[in-house]
Amino acid sequence: MPTVFVPHGAGPCFFMDWDPPDTWRAMGDWLRALPRLVGATPQALLLVSAHWEAPRFAVNGRAHPGLLFDYGGFPPHTYELRWPAPGAPALAERAAQLLAGAGIEIEIEQRRDWDHGVFIPMMLAFPQADVPVLQLSLRAGLDPAEHLAVGRALAPLREEGVLIVGSGMSYHNLRAFFSGSPAVLAASRSFDDWLAETVACPAPEREARLQRWQEAPAALASHPRAEHLLPLHVVAGAAGGDPGAKVFEDVVLGSVQSACLFGAAA
Repeated sequence: MPTVFVPHGAGPCFFMDWDPPDTWRAMGDWLRALPRLVGATPQALLLVSAHWEAPRFAVNGRAHPGLLFDYGGFPPHTYELRWPAPGAPALAERAAQLLAGAGIEIEIEQRRDWDHGVFIPMMLAFPQADVPVLQLSLRAGLDPAEHLAVGRALAPLREEGVLIVGSGMSYHNLRAFFSGSPAVLAASRSFDDWLAETVACPAPEREARLQRWQEAPAALASHPRAEHLLPLHVVAGAAGGDPGAKVFEDVVLGSVQSACLFGAAA
């Protein structure tokens, strides 16, 4: 399987009215087409979302997680969404084994539901909810090297039919989103150009650049915190020596947003 970094939008944006109406249309259409881009039906999804940070890396071992509506101020119907995909307890054990074998401390937790970084984009990509899902957390401290290392440790899952998905945003500065400032588009374009160049680099250079992402043009203007970027580090680490490419771009809320794919389909 390839690995992929997807933009997950803003809250439940794909399932509500927006002004203008086509704000999220291109991104939603791209997410719906993701299975065709991947090229094969995965046996399971391993998804790392920007919206789960834990003291140490953790995976959700529940057989039937619910949905965590971790957004606020949206229409009532967006708190009634349903996506009853099964969990993946056996995959949780397998992932924990791989991470422990790489010397990475890991917890299998049994209480958390799937946050909107999981269910919102995957409701579009896999609407039948028939592919088992395992969620992986980010680790508090948001160290780029640690998240690259986690991806490298999980890479064998690709040979077992697991699609490793990073769910975040290539630009995420909440304060700037609604400012209307032309500086937002300029900053996001500068950072996105660097990102596209970086994912296309050979693996050693790619990882070195991602580890030093804060040195990129407009890096901190694009990501005041790293949580929406680090899912990319996990999927890039899992890509190993496979090539990467930017496979989607749109301008949303005045900012450039993109997606990246690594592997045979890139």
